[in-house]
Amino acid sequence: MAFPNIDPVAFSIGPLAVHWYGLAYVAGILLGWYYARRLVTRADLWAKDTPPMTVAQLDDFLVWAALGIVLGGRIGYILFYDFAAIADNPLRAIEIWNGGMSFHGGLTGTAIAIILFARKHRIALWSLFDVVSAVAPIGLFFGRVANFVNGELWGKLSGAPWAIVFPNAGPFARHPSQLYEAVLEGLVLLSVLAVAVYGFKALKRPGFVTGLFVAGYALCRIFVEFFREPDAQIGYLFGGWLTMGMLLSLPMLALGLWAMLRARRVAVYEG
Repeated sequence: MAFPNIDPVAFSIGPLAVHWYGLAYVAGILLGWYYARRLVTRADLWAKDTPPMTVAQLDDFLVWAALGIVLGGRIGYILFYDFAAIADNPLRAIEIWNGGMSFHGGLTGTAIAIILFARKHRIALWSLFDVVSAVAPIGLFFGRVANFVNGELWGKLSGAPWAIVFPNAGPFARHPSQLYEAVLEGLVLLSVLAVAVYGFKALKRPGFVTGLFVAGYALCRIFVEFFREPDAQIGYLFGGWLTMGMLLSLPMLALGLWAMLRARRVAVYEG
């Protein structure tokens, strides 16, 4: 199957080219903010029927979250995946429109923003983490679709009927692993978290939704890494099968499981 002829530039305003990649981040952040506002206004979802923050505080946090995602994602990509190339050409560090964002770096940047904002406004830390975690798959979905539009982060060679010949990946068809990640990390994980939030009232146990998101993402990412071509500048690690994405996801899996167990223990103790 041929790669669809999609222009990475969505539209231009004079000399300014607006890329789909940038629009994906804007859409993910704004839709995530909208969903988070709905969660905060549902008092019945929270312990003691009391939301941990006001809508105004959530609105203020939007800028902090955006900075954490963009700065953390770009710095993480530089450190984990492209340090040598950017050392040779430092201007590559600011070329975000050409792709090159690390989820693990964005997660770290967002976590720092959450900690600083929660301390500044005296908001329950785990509850703010839970709100962000519940909506994060929205951004992941749009980000992975943008990776596909850019024709980057393609998968391994494949003979599947839906395999695609990517323009910059040689003449052979490959797994559209970006779309696998969009479905698993985005749609499936968002649905699982929504069931936990609305069906099982998981927000009443601060930290549980955070742990479920972190562990769920780690499992989805590790699974898709078996179909995704490793970054050319890194290749495989240890034994010819472990990738950087897997390596960075393993601590996330452990951290997510710990957060869920901690939330259950605290809930039992307080109950």
